[in-house]
Amino acid sequence: MRLLIDKDTTMRHLLTLEDWTKEQIAEAIAAARAIKADPGAYADILRRKTLCMIFEKPSLRTRLSFEAGMNQMGGHAIYYDTSTSPLGAGKETIADTVRTMCRYVDIIMARLFKHEDILEMARHATVPVINALTNFSHPGQILADLQTIEEHKGRLAGLKLAYFGDSFNNVTHSLLFACPKMGLHLSVACPPGEAYEPDPRAFAAARADAERNGVTFQVTHDAAAAARDADVVYTDSWMSYHIPKDQAEERAALFAPYRVTADLMRQAKPDAIFLNCLPAVRGMEQTADVIDGPQSVVFDEAENRMHMHKALMLILLREAGTISG
Repeated sequence: MRLLIDKDTTMRHLLTLEDWTKEQIAEAIAAARAIKADPGAYADILRRKTLCMIFEKPSLRTRLSFEAGMNQMGGHAIYYDTSTSPLGAGKETIADTVRTMCRYVDIIMARLFKHEDILEMARHATVPVINALTNFSHPGQILADLQTIEEHKGRLAGLKLAYFGDSFNNVTHSLLFACPKMGLHLSVACPPGEAYEPDPRAFAAARADAERNGVTFQVTHDAAAAARDADVVYTDSWMSYHIPKDQAEERAALFAPYRVTADLMRQAKPDAIFLNCLPAVRGMEQTADVIDGPQSVVFDEAENRMHMHKALMLILLREAGTISG
């Protein structure tokens, strides 16, 4: 699967963190933190600018963070539900839809099922496109996660992040593209098998970046080993991305050894923080005493989605020449 857009385009998008350099990721984190610290300074910076939010897969945090963020910067957001559209009904192509949208709006955000569809959008777009989730990649989430880690730990480089659970998913792949690139040691604990381990492309990128930056990267089936001396403990839903409900019981049994419990947290450093990108089910991927405990920063993490989305829109619109400054 080709993850980069066509080489002859000059428009910068956010499709996957594989495409972004260490410097670009650091720029986004710094911008998000600046916006969070002084939102009033950015209150009119996107005045008369319009965001189209394309939703094939619904989300509480994605819609609210983008829509509220655009409003707070003086712009306007349009919600476009593909289930009630010609695009969703198969009566119009992605190319025709995006070419039309670009005549009306300044930036597009899309939350889709297939990663190939976001690549197709970017190929035909004349405005920036932000991937707000596909089955392969969730870059905005991980940028907000890195912002949260930096806020609580004061740095990224040299820290260890341990991830637990379903690892053949968009969150894990984006962590693999970002963490070693930013100098974080990364341990992924998951069941054995292609259906549960990271995609080979993301695995290879993480291994190469780890070697380049002198950090460790491992995929292990030993949860305690992954958690040992971690600064950040991270988990995600076991039932993500429309996995059939009739598989819930089987998956719960399979992933149970990777549940983040108080005992597992004790394997990490005493001041380790706990992340979950939400929604979370207490008693499944983590226990209630962990997600509701003093080490949990999941609601800081959720809030930072808005600040990061503001930063991404600002950066991409500036680079596209749509706004100045």
